[in-house]
Amino acid sequence: MNERHRLTISLLKAYDLAVVFLAFAVTTILIVKGEQGVSLIQFLSMRIRVANFGIIVFAALIFHIVFQICGLYRSRRLSNNRAEIGDVLKAMTINTACLIALGSLFSIRMVTVQFLAIFWAVSTLLLCITRLSLRILAARIRIRGRDLRYMLILGSNSRAVEFAQQIVKSPERGYRLLGFVDDDWPGIVVLKQANFELVSDYAGLAEFLRRNVVDEVAFYLPFGSFYRHSSDVVSLCEQHGITMRFNSDIFGLKSIRWRPEEFHGDHYIATYKQSGEFWPQTIKRLLDVAVATFVIALFSPVFLVAAIAIKLISPGPVFFLQERMGLNKRRFKILKFRTMVLNAEKLLPDLEKHNEVSGPVFKIRNDPRITPVGRLLRRSSIDELPQLFNVLTGDMSLVGPRPLPIRDYEGFNEDWQRRRFSVKPGITCLWQVNGRSGISFDQWMMLDLQYMDEWSLWLDLKILAKTVPAVVRGSGAA
Repeated sequence: MNERHRLTISLLKAYDLAVVFLAFAVTTILIVKGEQGVSLIQFLSMRIRVANFGIIVFAALIFHIVFQICGLYRSRRLSNNRAEIGDVLKAMTINTACLIALGSLFSIRMVTVQFLAIFWAVSTLLLCITRLSLRILAARIRIRGRDLRYMLILGSNSRAVEFAQQIVKSPERGYRLLGFVDDDWPGIVVLKQANFELVSDYAGLAEFLRRNVVDEVAFYLPFGSFYRHSSDVVSLCEQHGITMRFNSDIFGLKSIRWRPEEFHGDHYIATYKQSGEFWPQTIKRLLDVAVATFVIALFSPVFLVAAIAIKLISPGPVFFLQERMGLNKRRFKILKFRTMVLNAEKLLPDLEKHNEVSGPVFKIRNDPRITPVGRLLRRSSIDELPQLFNVLTGDMSLVGPRPLPIRDYEGFNEDWQRRRFSVKPGITCLWQVNGRSGISFDQWMMLDLQYMDEWSLWLDLKILAKTVPAVVRGSGAA
């Protein structure tokens, strides 16, 4: 990082804190003026106590740390507007949560819901406008030939060519492609077809780096067969102080992401799922607890009526406990209202021949083990309500792949199907709002994987919204 870049980052950090203070002041003025009729001049003439000044400095330090952690000051050349705005939203949401904690800790009366909403909106809007303006300014500067970075690409396969084409199509990112480095091989014809230049082979790379301006080297060599080449070039780039970029898809993995980690001074690259990111998962967990608590309180009379009905119709316990497969194949006891006769598990082997679905799961439309009350509870999905307690204990989520019995899991014969166990199981999921038990086992598994690959909080909310009419219709319930 050169001195000019360091200065720019320092000014940006100072500006961000100034924006936060401005948003805080604007929000305070609006609240005080609206509630107490204090004019702007009167507000500015108020004295700040030393204790309050200390709290402000402490809050500024927290805000700065959060901005740093959320990546607001890292290089953004290859990222898009959406990613940067997403980081700003994440940072200000965390900072607002920190403000709530500070308000509670120091008994700050002005930190109300109204105050927090206005502060978040003003600060986030100003920061987003600033970031977008800076991106537009940087793009114009780079298009005019300033602030450029010169890049070499190591390897000449189709993925390397595709990356090069994206770089060439995006002059606003400020990259100039020097060319490709590779030895002669049959596939190198792809470079000529795409009008790209081969500037060096591996033997001449060291001399090329000595004689040319090279800021970055992008690696697109097959990991296994070209490890020695990659290792030599990495060492060479390290000696020259050149930035290296590695494509994360070195093993052909398509459903995971990568992140750097450090442990006892050693650096590692760890894989993670999109659905495993910390803050979305935290919000998902808070949503699970809030909704589960509300529904349990709302339907407590239904719980009582269902329990009495089960006891009156069939001898045995009110609840049915069964061991199921949870997150990463952790076993837990699922809780449901009992809908079958007391010895239902022992009767299962005799009914296996009547199974109406493909795959390892067992379902028959007119299961003789189901009691009259149980049939009503299943049709209305009331039998699923006790699983809300599994949500509160953390074994399940509101939305996620349905937890399967151990018997069904033992019948899996494809490892790709077991990826569904890498997320927490749920009460409802895509397959339940797309035909429920009326779809085949393979479709069920594909929908579970589709949910995992496309997961977002918005998708969870849409599934929850679709679950209600599906339950009311009783479509596919068994």
